[in-house]
Amino acid sequence: MSEWLPANGRRYASVIVVAYNSRADLPACLDSIIGELGPQDELIVIDNGSIDGSADLVCSHYPQARLLRAENCGYAGGNNRGAAIARGDYLLFLNPDTILAPGALEALLAPLHADAQIGLTTACIVHRDRPNTINTCGNTMHYTGLTYCRGAGRPRAEFADSADVDAVSGAAFAIRRDLFEELDGFDERFFMYAEDSDLSWRARLDGYRCRYVAEALVAHNYRPGYSPAKAFYLDRNRHLMLLKNLRRATYIRALPALLLGEIITGGFLLLQGPRYWAVKPRVYRWLWVQRATIRATHCSMWRARTQDDRAILGRMTYRLEFEQLASRALAEMASFVFHPAFWALRWLFAGKTGVPAYPDTR
Repeated sequence: MSEWLPANGRRYASVIVVAYNSRADLPACLDSIIGELGPQDELIVIDNGSIDGSADLVCSHYPQARLLRAENCGYAGGNNRGAAIARGDYLLFLNPDTILAPGALEALLAPLHADAQIGLTTACIVHRDRPNTINTCGNTMHYTGLTYCRGAGRPRAEFADSADVDAVSGAAFAIRRDLFEELDGFDERFFMYAEDSDLSWRARLDGYRCRYVAEALVAHNYRPGYSPAKAFYLDRNRHLMLLKNLRRATYIRALPALLLGEIITGGFLLLQGPRYWAVKPRVYRWLWVQRATIRATHCSMWRARTQDDRAILGRMTYRLEFEQLASRALAEMASFVFHPAFWALRWLFAGKTGVPAYPDTR
């Protein structure tokens, strides 16, 4: 790590942006970053094989940025390549469709400098066209691996206080470079989706905390969408995360709850129509083909972890945020049926640790 330490007390940062056909969003994003950089900070842009001129835009209009042209290796792979060439002691990862508010960079880095137990920080991410409405302020994780945007659609004023969270949002978060390297970065098998939750989970297994920083405001040009490809990555990566990070004994004890989760996610996919009916078989096929590499990853992680599975799972929520997926009436019905079952199943394997510890982890 660098021995340089500026007057404000923090070491310098590398801001990493992975672009994929992001030409329309990049100018606002990069301009906001440049306005926040200190004299020793750096901006790195990884172009993931764009065909819309994103790389040429960066090259011609942003000489301050270090540009790396790469093939499309996904969010995880692109960010790993950016981290590999970064010189900063802190890494800040941003989506190309985000805009940093003044002071956001310093706000994200301050907790990392002040508290060695905080491993990752994440921003208060609002909708760009609705700046008083939350897109996400950290992620909420259900103990079956399902992950939701914390606070989605709710007023920003409700999340005015910083707090520990289950996981950071990959759209805007910071981490110490040495911790990122200790964790071996993002798992590139994820390609996209849930890699931020997996990184957070691994950090927590090593004894670190994930912190939502209310003062770090980031606007996100979020475009909601769902497709069979997205459904595949979300479901496959959830299973990969569980199989990697849980001890086998814990996985077996949690199996009734995991099977209940499969019923819910499978039913949701069935309701989406015939285009989605092949998602689950594709997921199971991939997991079977990759079983040897998953087992090897699990064994290496088992030797390194310092925290107990049940303590981490027991702090995750037993509630699924059905309201983000269904009508109010259907969400209330599903909550009435499934939440008591998930609570009971979590209590059976997590015992007294089964008490949510984080605000709004509902």
